[in-house]
Amino acid sequence: MQTILFDLDGTLVDHFTTIAHSIAHAQRELGLPESSYETVRATVGGGIHLTLERLMGATDGARALPLFNKHFEGNLYDGLFELPGAAWLLQQLSADGDYQMAVFTNKNGAHSRAITKHLNLDQWLSANVGTGDTPYRKPDPIFTAHILEVMAATSDETILIGDSPFDYAAAEAGCLRNFLVATGSHSLDQLSEETAAEAIYEDLYELGTAVFGFTRP
Repeated sequence: MQTILFDLDGTLVDHFTTIAHSIAHAQRELGLPESSYETVRATVGGGIHLTLERLMGATDGARALPLFNKHFEGNLYDGLFELPGAAWLLQQLSADGDYQMAVFTNKNGAHSRAITKHLNLDQWLSANVGTGDTPYRKPDPIFTAHILEVMAATSDETILIGDSPFDYAAAEAGCLRNFLVATGSHSLDQLSEETAAEAIYEDLYELGTAVFGFTRP
């Protein structure tokens, strides 16, 4: 059985509005200038601690983290939506019978599981592993090895689907096949310039037809 690992933010779901609002809340509380939605979207990647550090520096980023977390947890589903083709691709892969699927994300694992349950995406997942479930995060090779162990999978039978250079690096760290979609913080051109992914697609519909041969609805 082949294993498919999906990133969450920017791959299966769009959570950028919630993230941007929570960052702006933390910045207001600290008396700092608010980052625009566009700036936040372009900065997200690698986990929220890195995003906050990139936006406001290490010291203020550390101060902002608990403020962000409190606001974020209280507004977890505001502005959240499934990205085009997410449920369709998960359902098709599940119906095929030859695949097992998991979410592999740098989002907090508890948040990731709550989000996929809220959107009814969890019905097709065998596991959902994120930050806080281990001491590691993508692209640490130990984190990639951990998800393979959870799925009882080998690297040569596993594909990682994501939307960022972090996902590409995590796949490279585990010697996994890797496909990217330009539905997150990076455009097609940026992903082409910053990674050597096996292929890059506009969205999961295009990926599902090209990689797995499914018929788009």
